[in-house]
Amino acid sequence: MPQIAELFRDERHWQAIAERYEVEPGPINLENGYFGRMTRRVLDDYQANIAFINRSNSVYVRQQFERTQAQQIRRQLAQLLGVDEHAVAFTRCATDALQSLIRNYNQLQPGDQLLLCDLEYDTVKSAMRWLARQRGAEVIEIEHSLPASFDGLLDSYRQAFERYPRLKLMALTHVTHRTGLVMPVQAIAALAREHGIDVILDGAHALGQIDFNLAELGIAFAGFNLHKWIGAPLSLGFLYIDPSRLDAIDPDMDEFHYPPSDVRSRTPYSTPNIPALMTLPAAFDEHRAMGGAALKGARLNYLRDLWVREARALPGIEILTPDDPRLYCAITSLRFKHTQDQQPLVDRLLRDYNLFTTLRQGAAFDSCIRITPGFTTPLAHIQLLSKALGELAQP
Repeated sequence: MPQIAELFRDERHWQAIAERYEVEPGPINLENGYFGRMTRRVLDDYQANIAFINRSNSVYVRQQFERTQAQQIRRQLAQLLGVDEHAVAFTRCATDALQSLIRNYNQLQPGDQLLLCDLEYDTVKSAMRWLARQRGAEVIEIEHSLPASFDGLLDSYRQAFERYPRLKLMALTHVTHRTGLVMPVQAIAALAREHGIDVILDGAHALGQIDFNLAELGIAFAGFNLHKWIGAPLSLGFLYIDPSRLDAIDPDMDEFHYPPSDVRSRTPYSTPNIPALMTLPAAFDEHRAMGGAALKGARLNYLRDLWVREARALPGIEILTPDDPRLYCAITSLRFKHTQDQQPLVDRLLRDYNLFTTLRQGAAFDSCIRITPGFTTPLAHIQLLSKALGELAQP
């Protein structure tokens, strides 16, 4: 395969990639952060697996899937991540994985402290607050000023660690869902270890578009999605626990189907979406064939840079995500300065320009408009976005 530097801006190459997908006529989708499309090959495989499991029912599942195939698929997931297969367990999504990790974390004592920031996913916030109530711990919440800087982010955590010496656990999002800010996870995790603080990483938006190594990041606990940038069917995620730290997470509500030494006991036992799991090998093949996270991420960042570069020059727009390449990915958010309520601008982007975006709220900056191109996004759609922003930014 040609070098990444040659391919990420090669429009003929990405047009060929786009032809692997079926796209419904309608608004231009610039909200690709919600979940990803499957390629035709993955979709066909998924539909065939649904039909097959519907025909064969429990005969195949009991005799083949549960005994061998599920373990093989789990092994392929571990190989994709470069981790031990005994470190991962499938869940329905990153949220389920993170809730399991949080509610079963057993290292807290009354009087300990937990750390959150304003950019965390709301479900993670509520789960951490619940954990604090159950264990008699105190929740510490900090806010990040935007646009952020690498050193500023690291310093904000350094100050929190020094100010609150009873901190024991913190939530950390790799890619924040509100603005697309990519946190300097490796540096923050190293600083946390120096202070004896465990990190639970929300990797929901990271896997598939950011090229990372979990061992190098220094993360012991994490939850991920497979239906975003990997392109697997909906209802697939997983949790990761460093095998050396498995004892820090209890089996989920005394889960007994797997022994306590098995990471799968840290998730609720139930009948999974078996056809979706059977489709994962095809999704992994397609991910690798598209160049993996390195090339996919380079393409997404390139598309992001095209519109952000023009929008940043507009006096009526505030870009909330920095341009430091270490701190951004496909997702970037903005605010129109002439109004506090951003929803009418989301509506106008759709009504007047046929551009589908989404509103994000809940952080210190109130509301913003999240824009996320995808692998099938052509340059013409990015150019239309730039035109629309330029016109809407006028007072």
